[in-house]
Amino acid sequence: MAATPKFVIVIPDGAADEPFDALAGRTALQAANIPAMDAVAAAGIVGRSRNVPDRFLPASDVATLSLLGYDPEAYYTGRAPLEAAAVGVPLGPHDWAVRCNLMTIADGRLADFTAGHVTSEEAAAIVADLQAALGTPEFEFFPGVSYRNLMVQRGRPGAPRFTRETVTVPPHDHPDQPAADFLPRGPGSDVLVDLMERARPILAEHPVNRARVAAGKRPANAVWLWGQGEAPHMPPFQKLHGLKGAIISAVDLVRGVGVLAGWDRIDVPTATGYLDTDYPAKGRAGIAALADHDVVCVHVEAPDEASHEGRADAKVEAIERIDRDVVAPIVAHLKATHPQWRILISPDHSTLLRTRAHDRAPVAWTMAGANLPSSGLRYDERNARDGGGPFLDQGWRLMERFLNLGWTGKE
Repeated sequence: MAATPKFVIVIPDGAADEPFDALAGRTALQAANIPAMDAVAAAGIVGRSRNVPDRFLPASDVATLSLLGYDPEAYYTGRAPLEAAAVGVPLGPHDWAVRCNLMTIADGRLADFTAGHVTSEEAAAIVADLQAALGTPEFEFFPGVSYRNLMVQRGRPGAPRFTRETVTVPPHDHPDQPAADFLPRGPGSDVLVDLMERARPILAEHPVNRARVAAGKRPANAVWLWGQGEAPHMPPFQKLHGLKGAIISAVDLVRGVGVLAGWDRIDVPTATGYLDTDYPAKGRAGIAALADHDVVCVHVEAPDEASHEGRADAKVEAIERIDRDVVAPIVAHLKATHPQWRILISPDHSTLLRTRAHDRAPVAWTMAGANLPSSGLRYDERNARDGGGPFLDQGWRLMERFLNLGWTGKE
């Protein structure tokens, strides 16, 4: 019996970018020393995909669905329901999940959507007190990872509080802008704004925040409610493709997409979802997961976080760490252990150092392995655009090509 092919996806979140002055007019991918990714590109193909359809905000929720092969037009209901799946919070047919950022608002501006990267332990203490003070049978607060937490509105048949016309705004897309300009609006928005206002005095006096201020850190002095949605219903990946998958990420949103696809969630205790994540441990976890999974996805958030902070040097370093500690050992393992394999390296979306926000431009990806020709190119946005590789306007269709060992990169 022939050995089962192995497939690995590495997502350097937000790594795609545009040329940036501080990098001598290069993108972060062009400025980074990435011999492992360049070797994948040279031995395989380089192309582009549009992972975010025009009617959606450019964000990891829609883009990750696309990367895992699910059409956002058919399956996307909102960001928060994906995170609810990751933390095991069930949603009934009339419930709505809402992302609850712990963040810093200073002088009326969206100063820091991470509240100085409040720790998960600090956040859990804050969210527990929010639940005690504001929680009701209708509204529940749940802790997540760091600043990324969750609220659920338990609905009643015939009386939904929110609708698809309810508009909320991700705070990370508007750094340092006036908070009042981006408050929720539309059906049910008054409830969200009221909860945000009622949380302010609780957070102002919270022991966690008093300690953070005393230590010279930014306080989590506000909650920002956004990304609402109902429970999605997605067909299992194994039913669609006959392959068993695993997701490795420190971000609940990405974990949730994997869980809803029926993939096994593999947690790395030392992974943080930030620049200080344990890159080698993620690489080792990806290799270990290949023993009993056909498809393994390793997601690293760090480049996206660096972009949101406008730190070009940190973004380049994060990409280099992914190359050295994740891509290089995984490729070496695939070559040494598995007769048939493919690897796909692709950001979910662009995150621009210039704006410190997500962008909907197509992303550059590279793929190597069984039956793919050698491009001889390095991996960057210019080669993906001009190197003659495929462009997929519907990014979710890349997965079916990736898994098809008969596909040779020709459209």
